[in-house]
Amino acid sequence: MAKLIVDSEYLKDVDKARRELRALISNKNCAPIMLRLAWHDAGTYDVNTKTGGPNGSIRNEEEYTHGANSGLKIALDFCEAVKSKCPRISYADLYQLAGVVAVEVTGGPTINFVPGRKDSKISPKEGRLPDAKKGVPHLKDVFYRMGLSDKEIVALSGAHTLGRAHPERSGFDGPWTKEPLKFDNSYFQELLKGESEGLLKLPTDVALLDVPEFRHYVELYAKDEDTFFKDYAESHKKLSELGFSPAPTGAKAIVKDCTILAQSAVGVAVAATVVILSYFYEVRKKMK
Repeated sequence: MAKLIVDSEYLKDVDKARRELRALISNKNCAPIMLRLAWHDAGTYDVNTKTGGPNGSIRNEEEYTHGANSGLKIALDFCEAVKSKCPRISYADLYQLAGVVAVEVTGGPTINFVPGRKDSKISPKEGRLPDAKKGVPHLKDVFYRMGLSDKEIVALSGAHTLGRAHPERSGFDGPWTKEPLKFDNSYFQELLKGESEGLLKLPTDVALLDVPEFRHYVELYAKDEDTFFKDYAESHKKLSELGFSPAPTGAKAIVKDCTILAQSAVGVAVAATVVILSYFYEVRKKMK
């Protein structure tokens, strides 16, 4: 594709897309699936081969039909409606922005969003995303492959505070928390309570209690929501930027603005020169 330039016009589309996503997510209560879309586009990254990651490839039929992505065509179609109104924004940026907005509109932390991701049509092979039926070794294999840490594994797992599992998509059914459209630390609190009627705990959830390097963070986040929000925002940002090296934000726009400023400065200087010359001209007339 053509080189992506994050100029002032591109940033206008990013801002507009953010507004459109806020309205869409609020109206359709679709924060959980939009967050899942962002994660699943980013979560294919391999730090060793530098392949996969948040590059918009999940829009390819080859990829969105992977078993782990079941149901995500709904979120892709929602994003397509936003894309039609904001054509400059890349799909890769749009999907990650959707995840950021989904967290924010449900009461979660503000996540710093840096635009500039390029789109790719190359999809990774199936099998890079977490399998909910597996335990600690699998979690570590998947997240370490992305370049993420134990703390980031647990912090990101806290996003299960949003949404519910659907049997037709994952084989599991039910929400993780009592308020599945509110982003808070209740996922960790419920996890420590053990089995609760009507609430879901996947094998990958329970795995967070099985080893001390995970459980430490579960206990911390259950009692300290501020720390969870801080760590989650940092971890989410890192996930959303895997394999992405941001250019200086708005570099093109800054150059453009500086040009305008320079032109303004020249204009001021010219005006000042005219005033000074006019003054001396009048003085000389009076002296004659």
